[in-house]
Amino acid sequence: MRTTRTVVRPATRSDVPALVELRRANAEAHLALDPDVYRLPEREAVVRHFTTVLGDRAGGDAILVAEHDGQVVGMVEVLRLAEPPAHQILRPQPSAQIHTVVSSTARGLGIGSALLDAAARWATENGITSLSAGIHHRNDGAVRFYRRHGYAPSGTLLNKPLCVPGHNPAP
Repeated sequence: MRTTRTVVRPATRSDVPALVELRRANAEAHLALDPDVYRLPEREAVVRHFTTVLGDRAGGDAILVAEHDGQVVGMVEVLRLAEPPAHQILRPQPSAQIHTVVSSTARGLGIGSALLDAAARWATENGITSLSAGIHHRNDGAVRFYRRHGYAPSGTLLNKPLCVPGHNPAP
């Protein structure tokens, strides 16, 4: 019996096509959650993003991919957040936001957990002391997943849509 193995590694430029497919599939799933909040980004914009991040050696962000049976089936981005300016009351804390995606065909194999573990290791090694994940409140599966991995609510983000004359939000 052949055993399968998952490997998490830093993404390279050759992973861009797989990263683009993961991002766009994730967008489609989020559109189903709330089409007023989410959109399907244009393929070329996603290609530019990943190509730029992967080409920026001094950028301080990370993209890690999970390979299962030699195929890229998941990714996690670790994106550093700016520290609050000196005039604000928040204490500076090196932090980052993570975005995790696992292909629908690879869910339930421990790939998301492997990605989160690798992201936490990378963050710790790079001086980051706090990770956050912005999850839509209707995404029950993602909320449960992150909570199982030690993530907890941290404050409340309140939003008030404004009507701006002449501005129609993009569909």
